[in-house]
Amino acid sequence: MKTLKIKGMSCQHCVKSVKKALEEIEGISNVAVDLQTGEATFEETRPVDGSIIREKIQKAGYELG
Repeated sequence: MKTLKIKGMSCQHCVKSVKKALEEIEGISNVAVDLQTGEATFEETRPVDGSIIREKIQKAGYELG
């Protein structure tokens, strides 16, 4: 299980946006996003380039912490 800090989330809509962005990446599954901790956790079914993850999060309007 991998964990990422996500900056800029303030509501459940933010949580859904981050979750959707991560779920769209091939090789990522079991995504969970926690607003209180500001973290997203997920499993990689195959290696995923960190720059792809960063780009998806940024396109959704957030930053990696």
